[in-house]
Amino acid sequence: MSRTSRTGVAPVPEQPRRADAGPPPAAPAPVVPQGSPAVTPSATALARSAAEAAGRLLTRPTVGLGDVVPAPASVRPRPAADLVLPADAAVRVSADPAAREVAEHLAELLRPATGYPLPVADLPTAPGPLQLTLGAAAAPRPTGAASGDEGYRLDVDPDGVRITADTATGLFHGVQTLRQLLPTAVESRTPVAERWVVPGGTIVDRPRFPYRGAMLDVARHFFGVDDVCRVLDHLARYKLNHLHLHLTDDQGWRIAVDSWPRLTAVGGRTEVGGGPGGWYTTADYRRIVEYAARRHVTVVPEVDLPGHTNAALVAYPELAPDKVAPPPYTGTEVGFSHVDPADERTYDFVADVLGELAASTPGPWLHIGGDEAYKVKGAAYTGFVERVQRIVAGLGRTVVGWHQIAPAGQADGRVLQWWGTDGDDPTVAEAVRRGARLILSPGNHAYLDMKYAPDTPLGHDWAGLIDVYRAYHWDPATHLAGVPAEAVLGLEAPLWTESVTSLAEIEFLLLPRLPALAEVAWSAPSTRSWVGFRDRLASHGPRWHAAGIAFHPSPEIPWPAAPPVRHLPHTATTSRLTHTATSRHLPPAADAPRSPAPTPPPPAHTPAPETPQPAPAPRANDIRTS
Repeated sequence: MSRTSRTGVAPVPEQPRRADAGPPPAAPAPVVPQGSPAVTPSATALARSAAEAAGRLLTRPTVGLGDVVPAPASVRPRPAADLVLPADAAVRVSADPAAREVAEHLAELLRPATGYPLPVADLPTAPGPLQLTLGAAAAPRPTGAASGDEGYRLDVDPDGVRITADTATGLFHGVQTLRQLLPTAVESRTPVAERWVVPGGTIVDRPRFPYRGAMLDVARHFFGVDDVCRVLDHLARYKLNHLHLHLTDDQGWRIAVDSWPRLTAVGGRTEVGGGPGGWYTTADYRRIVEYAARRHVTVVPEVDLPGHTNAALVAYPELAPDKVAPPPYTGTEVGFSHVDPADERTYDFVADVLGELAASTPGPWLHIGGDEAYKVKGAAYTGFVERVQRIVAGLGRTVVGWHQIAPAGQADGRVLQWWGTDGDDPTVAEAVRRGARLILSPGNHAYLDMKYAPDTPLGHDWAGLIDVYRAYHWDPATHLAGVPAEAVLGLEAPLWTESVTSLAEIEFLLLPRLPALAEVAWSAPSTRSWVGFRDRLASHGPRWHAAGIAFHPSPEIPWPAAPPVRHLPHTATTSRLTHTATSRHLPPAADAPRSPAPTPPPPAHTPAPETPQPAPAPRANDIRTS
């Protein structure tokens, strides 16, 4: 296997050694036969010995096999079995369409930084340096079949990397692990002079919880398809497998419904602060869903009912209790709007909207919201929820709702998303006893719109301050009193966007807390520790930097200095992202002020993206980009 560097590429400076690398090898001493006179080695021999020793140092990985986020289930390093990826490497894969798609994804990840062609071909009898194998005996299943489909095994030796799994999803997770085991420069979008060394050994891995997700609110401020796809990339990097899209709220309706076209034509033209809003056409939404599927992420669409519906009522006043259209709303209060639960036309509307959404969404979940409907009380509220649950069941889907729907009658498979801040919730515990399952999103651990610290320039603090330690330091299985671990599907990290207006601000609030929550969801408690996680996470700052990803340089994390990226001659450098400095589940308003929004010119369904501009140097709590 050739380890020759490419012509015209400057050598890479000496790299820091990983903890499991052992002592550096010494140059071999000249052998002198006993009783013979001492022989002075020639200058050529000394130069050759020095070159060999330097080569061994340069091919030592800068990443340890266990330096992965989230922490793998089992790690067995073999420091003498490191691999140097050759320039003529190919990706060999089982003859299966889903597995081949994962192999293409791996090649797409590695080509920009390595400059290698990395062709993808069916797996031959002879192994190659990058091998992905799909097979029934490839990866051991964990306890509980629901999580077993995502397990994988990764083996590295001097001959190559082999990822094996029962499913394409497992292979995909193994690819994300391999990505983290390569040098930081693999995140560059242009070719870099680097020795692509992978640490030797074996990882066997699988998730703890089957549901590991994040939520993006695109209703308060609208974010286009490209921004959503970028968020999906962040989820996939850390093995999160669900993206919940909050598609409707008082400030805007973001999903086209052919049978109710004014929902977007009228209700989609506003957002918090009076901006132009926007929405997804059916084709836009399909693009998001397909992009997610290629990253093994399931989209969970939410249409919030019966409250949070002002935008729908502006478009269709016949859905309002008084049949009068309210003015558009661009503020941030909650709890003042609702559809009429006593009107049959409301249920026609719900059935049409959810039916079209189900037809465009291959995943099993439909989220119906259900929170903060303060003006729909008692039997009127539970009756509405129960009827909507039946509509969802009739579509062959599983209903998900915020935990306020707990008092309503149980529906088969029903899932409650709990966002409280007190671990004692008897109403939810009773719903679990009746058969409900839970997704945990505690506001004081998992809400990514909370500030990191009092001086954080973005976010809120109604649920408390959430630094990285607080995001990491909890256990979904034991968090809620009276709820057994087997009722917990997993966790989700919501990001509400009342104060968030750009992709860079999304990333600032996601990172570095998203990897912390990903490890809580993926890794067994026995593999987790704050000190170990903090040190592993620190190496991701330079990776985000190299990839042009914004993040908050949390002082809890011992970030290394960003390493210089050595681009090959005649390649462009990366650019910075734009950012601008500027609440779901906020205190209720008795009657929110409904200030009319300015009438904007009719926008396209997605506003034109801003032209990226250079960002200023970050302050202590600023957004950090490349």
